[in-house]
Parts: sequence; structure tokens; C-alpha cells
Amino acid sequence: MPSFRVTLEVEALRPGVAPESVLPAAAAAAAGLTIVEASSLDVVRGSARITVRFTADDEPTAFGIASQVARKTRSLADVPSWLVTRRVGGQWHPLAPHH
Repeated sequence: MPSFRVTLEVEALRPGVAPESVLPAAAAAAAGLTIVEASSLDVVRGSARITVRFTADDEPTAFGIASQVARKTRSLADVPSWLVTRRVGGQWHPLAPHH
């Protein structure tokens, strides 16, 4: 089964949201729909980024899962952008945005 990942830029948290709750909530949003292979929080050029790696049968399904992750994360924090990529061989290739 193909491997995909959604990477979300995360800015200000909503009032009352604990920082440590955002990554598990994002991963749980995907886990309700598919197998989550990994999740991580990184800081890239001063911006927080959440990545959730998951499996999906095809690109439309992957976008649906990624959209659910983005919706959940947006309920907790400002998410100005997100990107879905697909693993092909040893590289990640961006998919055309559907949002």
C-alpha cells in the first residue's frame, strides 16, 4: 500500500490548547481512517511543522485523510498551509493541492 504524508505549518494555538496535545490529535485524526506509520513535530526556519505519515490506497483517499488531519489541527491552531506528498522509491513527491 502506498505511503503518504501530510505536512502542516502550525502557528498560534487556539485559547486553552496545550502545545503537547496538537501532534497526538493530528495523528489520531488519521488513525481513525488508516494506518499511521509515523508522526513528528519539527521546527523549520522558525516555523513549527507537524508531519503525519500514513498509508492509503490512492491519491484521492490520501487527500481525504490529509484533509481530516488538517481540519482537526485547524480546530486547535492556525494552519496557514499544508502539503500532501507520496513516497515513490526513496523520495517524497508533492501531489497537486486539492484544498
